[in-house]
Amino acid sequence: MVKRSPHWDELRTFVEVTRDGSLSGAARRLGLTQPTVGRHMDALEHALGVTLFTRSPRGLTPTPAAVALKPHVEAMAAAATALARTASGEAAAERGTVRVTASEVIGCEVLPPMLAEFRAMHPAIAIELALTNRNEDLARREADIAVRMVRPTQSGLTARCIGASRIRLYAHRDYLTRFGEPRSLAELSGHCLIGFDRDSRTFRAAGKIGRRLNPEDFGFRSDHDVAQLAALRAGVGIGGCQENIARRTPELVAVLPNALSYALEVWLVMHQNLKTTRRVRLLFDHLAAGLRDYVKGRL
Repeated sequence: MVKRSPHWDELRTFVEVTRDGSLSGAARRLGLTQPTVGRHMDALEHALGVTLFTRSPRGLTPTPAAVALKPHVEAMAAAATALARTASGEAAAERGTVRVTASEVIGCEVLPPMLAEFRAMHPAIAIELALTNRNEDLARREADIAVRMVRPTQSGLTARCIGASRIRLYAHRDYLTRFGEPRSLAELSGHCLIGFDRDSRTFRAAGKIGRRLNPEDFGFRSDHDVAQLAALRAGVGIGGCQENIARRTPELVAVLPNALSYALEVWLVMHQNLKTTRRVRLLFDHLAAGLRDYVKGRL
């Protein structure tokens, strides 16, 4: 039985504890002491009349009640963060904060030069960059602008298709010197392939071939695309890479370029309500121009 309405500090702490799985980790993220985080959780459990976590030497495990509560609290946290960003600058002003979300590879390999140029032109606009392969919910204002590799389906969004980025298989010259170059798709089975561990979403986008792949097919496995790219550049094996990123590393050689390649659309998205917010519109237009140059191979 709910005994009182939860305080916001307790709910904010709850979100961090569920994400980190420990009181100490949540305390570091929030800038609080571990005892304070513990008191917040005890107070929240008392207010709601439920047990939210089971404690063990390995950390905190959310109970079914906590799992059910989490999406609602995360929605509140996203709304609070969006409120702070909205209040950071007037709609017509060239100042405040803009939050951008993108995939790991786009965020690490493609966007930084564009964001550096934008900051030089608009130093009063702060930029938050959230890297995730999950499509963050712009409708709930988890971000102001998103760079996505799939067509958005949510309503209430302004979306612009920038173009397509082609993905091919590559390997480092050193790897090919040691193990030879495959001449057919069948010969790939004799090589170390770079791919996913548990999260197969990126590979499923490759169509029929991607859907047939399993973790056991890969000699190097990681669910982090940046780690896969680093392994490719280090000569660990053969892996997929966006053509315009691979071009920056001359030692990367296209493998079976005529047999296996596919394209991912690049979309730039923002919430319709932000079209008249100047700082968001400025960054949206700047990224649109930069990403257009990128997909055309000019960056």
